[in-house]
Amino acid sequence: MTHVSPASGESSSALTPDPRQRQLAAAMKRHQYRPDALIEVLHTAQELFGYLEPELLLPIAHRLRLPPSQVYGVATFYHVFSLEPKGVHRCVVCMGTACFINGAAQLLRTLERATHLQAGETSGDRQFSLSTARCLGACGVAPAVVFDDQLAGHQTPETVRDRLHTCLSGTPAP
Repeated sequence: MTHVSPASGESSSALTPDPRQRQLAAAMKRHQYRPDALIEVLHTAQELFGYLEPELLLPIAHRLRLPPSQVYGVATFYHVFSLEPKGVHRCVVCMGTACFINGAAQLLRTLERATHLQAGETSGDRQFSLSTARCLGACGVAPAVVFDDQLAGHQTPETVRDRLHTCLSGTPAP
């Protein structure tokens, strides 16, 4: 359990055994607890914890002097933030206009059928997460898919099926 000093907004390191909490506190201090540093702080929190636990959002709101609803709103608005743990392997299908016109919906259906997951879900064994993005900004190589943080352009149902097989065949995430 983290104890936060109402006066300083800092947690007591003696009461915080998790070093990630101290790193997060240091990141907020580095940003001088500025409310406009919220997105940077959320990125740091997600990097440290793998996702944004709801229990993390309230201390962040308190320390940055923001309403909890605003922190929650930002954390749920951007697709890069997740409130749930993600799989070891992650796939994001771009659903922007250029990708959609070039077959992104077919790619998503292919992945959903192959994994028995819907976009936004993670497999029960936490090996694979499937999601979509409004636009990845890779319109020149549409349709685009991101596998384990690596952009792949000009994808087809066959190439995404092959990549999925590679991911799930035991190859560690890069």
